[in-house]
Amino acid sequence: MKVIVRTASCVALLLTIPLTGCAVGPDYTRPTVQLPKAWSDAKGRQATKDAMPLAQWWRRLNDPLLNSLIEEAVQGNLDVAAAKARIREARALQRQSVGALFPQISASGSATANRSAAGVASESVVGATSYNQFQSGFDSAWELDLFGANRRAVEAAAYNAAASEDDLRATLLTLIGDVASYYADARGYQARAALARRTAISQRATAALTQKKLDAGSASPVDTAKAVAQAASTEANVPTYEASYKTAVHRLGVLLGRDPATLAARMARATPIPAPRLPLPTGIPADVLTVRPDVRKAERQLAQYTAKIGQAEAALYPDVSLSGSVSTTALKLGDLGKNSTIGWSVGPSVSVPIFNGGKLRAAVEVAQAQRDEYYVAWSSAVLTALEDVENALVALAQEQNRIRSLAEAATRYGEAARLSRSLYESGSSSFLDVLDAERSQFSANDALLQSRASVARDYVALAKALGGGWDGAIDSSTPEIIDTQMGPHLATGQ
Repeated sequence: MKVIVRTASCVALLLTIPLTGCAVGPDYTRPTVQLPKAWSDAKGRQATKDAMPLAQWWRRLNDPLLNSLIEEAVQGNLDVAAAKARIREARALQRQSVGALFPQISASGSATANRSAAGVASESVVGATSYNQFQSGFDSAWELDLFGANRRAVEAAAYNAAASEDDLRATLLTLIGDVASYYADARGYQARAALARRTAISQRATAALTQKKLDAGSASPVDTAKAVAQAASTEANVPTYEASYKTAVHRLGVLLGRDPATLAARMARATPIPAPRLPLPTGIPADVLTVRPDVRKAERQLAQYTAKIGQAEAALYPDVSLSGSVSTTALKLGDLGKNSTIGWSVGPSVSVPIFNGGKLRAAVEVAQAQRDEYYVAWSSAVLTALEDVENALVALAQEQNRIRSLAEAATRYGEAARLSRSLYESGSSSFLDVLDAERSQFSANDALLQSRASVARDYVALAKALGGGWDGAIDSSTPEIIDTQMGPHLATGQ
């Protein structure tokens, strides 16, 4: 990777119009990076325009409750609320920086009571006079910003505001992915617990059949003990699955910004594990530079800290300001501006750094080092994004291959279990065949459910890696706390 910056030059600085000025330090240039032309696991597939955008990828899972939970999470999640507050902070800082470009004007006024005496005789004041004096005026100051320190500050603040908006989008992307993943986990554990219960009931029935055979003298006590033990072993899985299910539901509640148990009733009715119906449009690797909000945020931060170099560099040059004041003084309040003394002053002031022990030059080097840190962070974000997509593509493709084999295995083991039990009832097979077939059937079905949940999670991971998130409007202007009594009021002391 390679990044190129160029230093702005100012010609005839002293002849430049003050309102225009110039800027020192490097001008930001968007970095470039060599990226592969296609994903390694794409197998020649081309990106196609789909009716459903990537930003609404979760709707491809065809689960209305999941859609509702995601919309509620976007509105109530606390991390999203914090990201909105950071946007408001960044925008306020930007307005602060813009304010430094304009003249600063302040007004002042005073009223004093005065007493003067010509002399003192016999312990009394001789010729004493009393009078009131009123004064008002305006003071102004304007930094001409000939070398662009304030404009670089505005530039940096604007990039920071853009980065904060991308930070919100990155937070939403993570949030939506987490909600979908935990939802898939919850449905997976719910289905596995139900499977364990059904299997245990079936195995209890087999144990009852074995007991009847034992009573009839056609089975051994060992067979009966093994049948009961297998049913109990299967039942022992239920508490583990239930605990994992409730943990996932509790996490979903917190992601929505609510009490952990708030979704217990809504999630109680079992529904199938979400299964994607349509493939995701993977696009090309270059898309991560514009679609992934974390990569965009890193690039905006690089731009921000490039502008900060110009701020530090400008401190090495003279600082020119214009200042002026107007004041009026009168002995009566009504005479201000009429029968009063009026004075004014106006003129430039120049501050030139001569010796500072290398502090200012070191500040420039600090800014350059920080810029390099953010360049490396951006490069790392790009590589991480590529890695995320490649891993997600491989994981999803391989899990889809695995689930087909597991589905076939579960079907065959189901047939074997039914056949072995039928043969055992007729006395044509041993109980060991029934025991092994039922155990294999349960393991195969449980593995199939785990694989379905894994497919859903891998699908979510791929959507996140590609940058799919929330594309709706987000209101970040409303604060979490509405302050009252901002004006002057009596302090409560609390």
